[in-house]
Amino acid sequence: MADPTVTVSLPIADRATSHRFYVDALGWTAIGEPAADGIPEPLQFAVNDGLRLMLVPSGGFGWVIGDHEVAERGHSECVLSWVAGDPDEVRGIVDRARVAGARVVTPPAEQPWGYTAAFADPDGHLWMVTTA
Repeated sequence: MADPTVTVSLPIADRATSHRFYVDALGWTAIGEPAADGIPEPLQFAVNDGLRLMLVPSGGFGWVIGDHEVAERGHSECVLSWVAGDPDEVRGIVDRARVAGARVVTPPAEQPWGYTAAFADPDGHLWMVTTA
């Protein structure tokens, strides 16, 4: 059996804002057929061969989660982690994210587990960037 593709879905406030952020900050290309607004619907990125990130407007998130409440902005139930090659790459990713609209939560610094930083995307989803 082939390795499964895992899709992480996150609620977002605005498709255009989220699309622009992930393209500008992380350099990803959205996949799929463009909708009338020129952005693929659903809005998703192939992070690698086995992982996709899907960004779903919070109003449409209910069909997936049923009666479970979407976390309020700034309240995260998970941290998405990106392993970078070295401290320069960590700083570069965080700098691009900041310029694209992220809030830097933890500035790049040496930690016991590696050189690490964290930022929140425009919808408050937390990303940790760290060296291996």
